[in-house]
Amino acid sequence: MLAQVLIVDDEPSIRSSLGGILSDEGYEITQAPDGESALALLEQEVPDIMLLDVWLPGIDGLQVLERVKKRLPELPVVMISGHGTVETAVKATRLGAYDFIEKPLDMDKILLAVRNGLAMSRLTEENLLLRAKAEAPSITGSSPAIQQVRRAIGQVAPTDSWVLITGENGTGKELVAHAIHRQSRRAAHAFVDVNCAAIPEELIESELFGHEKGAFTGATGKKRGKFDLAHQGTLFLDEIADMSLKTQAKILRILQEQRFERVGGTKTISVDVRVLAATNKDLHQEMAAGRFREDLFYRLNVIPIQVPPLRERSGDVPELAADFLQHLAIKHNQPVKRFTPQALEVLGAQPWPGNVREVKNLVERMWILCPDREIGLDDLPPEISGSAAPAGPPPELFAGDFKNAKAAFEKAYLESKLNQNQGNVSRTAEEVGLERSHLHKKLKSLGIKTGNGD
Repeated sequence: MLAQVLIVDDEPSIRSSLGGILSDEGYEITQAPDGESALALLEQEVPDIMLLDVWLPGIDGLQVLERVKKRLPELPVVMISGHGTVETAVKATRLGAYDFIEKPLDMDKILLAVRNGLAMSRLTEENLLLRAKAEAPSITGSSPAIQQVRRAIGQVAPTDSWVLITGENGTGKELVAHAIHRQSRRAAHAFVDVNCAAIPEELIESELFGHEKGAFTGATGKKRGKFDLAHQGTLFLDEIADMSLKTQAKILRILQEQRFERVGGTKTISVDVRVLAATNKDLHQEMAAGRFREDLFYRLNVIPIQVPPLRERSGDVPELAADFLQHLAIKHNQPVKRFTPQALEVLGAQPWPGNVREVKNLVERMWILCPDREIGLDDLPPEISGSAAPAGPPPELFAGDFKNAKAAFEKAYLESKLNQNQGNVSRTAEEVGLERSHLHKKLKSLGIKTGNGD
């Protein structure tokens, strides 16, 4: 895609000459005659660089620069002025201008400033991407199942092949997508993720392809879509099976052609995008039920990667728990906590229907609620540690005749109520609706010891 230059100047001749020369150099040009128009354009679409005149009708260029830098600090802005002073240049630099060029304009200087400004912007973007890459969560675990996933990532990442990532909710499909992008040749460019299940059907085309001003009610300006933003990078379509058949058809066409038009637009936009898709559904079943297009499945399913559920790699739970605790300590600038071996043994034996996400939520809960540096078996919630009261009626209720079952129930019921009241017979009698003397006799007949009773 062509780099976009926004030219802001009140003189039509300067806008025309600058626009003509920069167009000849391969840049896409947008223009604005004043500061208000420029700020309105920036609300619709962000250019790659901005040429901004100091003297403008209405709000002047320095005021525009100040507003732009507050909202878009990384956007390079080259100031141009026919009445430049050292004081103006210094103020513009302090406000964040990349360069300051005086009129009459030297076109060689303009072209050099544009090239250098774009190069600086790319370096800044690369640094941000590298920082995000360093801070991104990694795939934790050393079980054979997760090692197989890592090998698959290592094999597919350097290619441009499309990947279909499948697995249950909470298994870490998005982490796999991030890992593929980080190890690919596109790592210096954007990773754009789209949760297909979270976008309303009537808005998904606008989200994916963008829209032009007035394309529909509420479209007050032009908007770039996810495909546009992912140019030269990676587009991750999460929960791909939640798209309607209509949207699937449009996605298929764009995936094949790598070209599209914004909603309400006629201009064809070409992109270079690698697509990764993920779903927690069985797409073979979805296709059999007529809810997913077969041609889209075969287009996406170039390289399949199945992310195993945690129950198939339970040995990774201690590593996951330690990793989550370390991340929490770094995030909150607090000392690192750890689970005792006994607690880890219990955690590893759990079924974890919510998979890795469930482990992460539990670890964060324990990190917050446990004040000590060590989280032991007693700190775990009852449903995890096994100390919770057994669910369902006791087995003895179903042994023997009705009389024995009734006695068993009375004994279990009164023991439970007595424990809740710390052995206090008077409070228990009040709670169950019996006279204290009657309850005392009942407890004695059932063989329930009460201590001193009050």
